[in-house]
Amino acid sequence: MPAMNDILALILGGGRGSRLHPLTKMRSKPAVPIAGKYRLIDIPISNCINSGIYRIDVLTQFNSHSLHRHISQTYNFDAFHLGFVEILAAEQTPESADWYQGTADAVRKQLFQLRASRAKHILVLAGDHLYRMDYAPMAEFHWQRGADITVAVQPVRREDASRFGLLKRASDGRITDFAEKPEDAATQQKFASRPDEARPFLGSMGIYLFETGALIDLLTANPDFDDFGSDIIPHAIKNYSVHGFDFDGYWADIGTIRSFYETNLDLTAADPPFDFYDPLHPIYTHARFLPGSAVEDSLLKDVLLAEGCRIQKAEISHSVIGVRSVIAAGTVIRDSVLMGADYYTSGQPDLPPIGIGPGCHIEGAIIDKNARIGAQVVIRPFPRGTELDRENWVVQDGIVVIPKDAIIPSGTHIEPSA
Repeated sequence: MPAMNDILALILGGGRGSRLHPLTKMRSKPAVPIAGKYRLIDIPISNCINSGIYRIDVLTQFNSHSLHRHISQTYNFDAFHLGFVEILAAEQTPESADWYQGTADAVRKQLFQLRASRAKHILVLAGDHLYRMDYAPMAEFHWQRGADITVAVQPVRREDASRFGLLKRASDGRITDFAEKPEDAATQQKFASRPDEARPFLGSMGIYLFETGALIDLLTANPDFDDFGSDIIPHAIKNYSVHGFDFDGYWADIGTIRSFYETNLDLTAADPPFDFYDPLHPIYTHARFLPGSAVEDSLLKDVLLAEGCRIQKAEISHSVIGVRSVIAAGTVIRDSVLMGADYYTSGQPDLPPIGIGPGCHIEGAIIDKNARIGAQVVIRPFPRGTELDRENWVVQDGIVVIPKDAIIPSGTHIEPSA
């Protein structure tokens, strides 16, 4: 049997991430913080390490400085280990002067590095999903069936059918038909293949294991194929052995402000759908040498609290409080995601300090890193579907988002009646 050392993981860094704006205004999607102290890129890298895959390339292109810094400071193997986590940034070459045009094109433009790795198998992953997966059973499934390509699949709810690549499988697990994000009900119904009425479809998770030769052939023989889901997989099922590997664990696509907000708040539950506390399969991130959080005379209920925070006489419920968050006295925070700060500051004479000022009421909001919220600020959610774009704040699908480094002056009201 082949070994996990024969696998090279390629993690796709994504493009502009417009659906996560303004969280992606100054960073790429995989660099977006999650769960108070992690970044999205930590998820696939940790899954690889926990699966015994130690050769990892991250393909980046847009707003990638923050992501590069995080990876270079976090994932350093020792001199006696053959593993690495490398950045493969978009670049001009004699063969191409263009940016990545899609997921498959990003890999195509790195074929030189792919060949140089001499990896026998290529595992293609997205950088903006939240899940825990051991890739070893998928690799064993792939090898036992002699597959050219294996796609990780999971059941899909009827209302989510247009967000996934839907597929049908034969009894031996071979994929026989595939449609990327079908919109019309008739096409969707064609792919209903499960007896479960709530989840009648099988959908691609965007996780692909390729035989290296098959991947190189597909990319070089079809230079117009830019995307794996739209182009490569539908074409490959006609000429290659493409199988579907079942995964029915927790998996969330953090592709929109709404999904980011709801996924984070789900983590505040007593029994969250995704467990960051798994001692056998930990999620790794940048090691910070921060003190424990100090909480003074406050009421906290269903709160995910990161380290290095200072909270004074506040009331916080159903919220994520990120690293180095400073929350002043008299403040109420509900149903919100605070990303915290990159550093501490005592403030400047003409600016409020980084953090949440005294006497604020914040509800239904996402507060990005290093935001300065003055005293007596009121933030409340808008009706779902509301879209607004203001100088220092935006509303996406009814959720108020305060961008990174934004300043909200004292006394500001951001609410539907304002």
